[in-house]
Amino acid sequence: MSSAPTGHGSSTDLVVELVETLEAAGLDRDEYRLYDYVDVEALEQLLTDSNSDIEVRVTVAGVQIAVTPTGVDVLQDGSASTSE
Repeated sequence: MSSAPTGHGSSTDLVVELVETLEAAGLDRDEYRLYDYVDVEALEQLLTDSNSDIEVRVTVAGVQIAVTPTGVDVLQDGSASTSE
């Protein structure tokens, strides 16, 4: 599952993208506090400042996700799973 690969315009956009991806994976937003798992502003800065391909993997309440400059994907068995 993945959110639309539109890139991140701001940390607010990234938060929305993360939450929507986690919801699509079956995780209700009341089951976790995103900021307990990741510093979204630092993640946004890392993605924005990178001069090369970068992928950051984070596990939120048992759901592993991969965050790149172009989108957020749920990982299954160590690889990204996208749904159209």
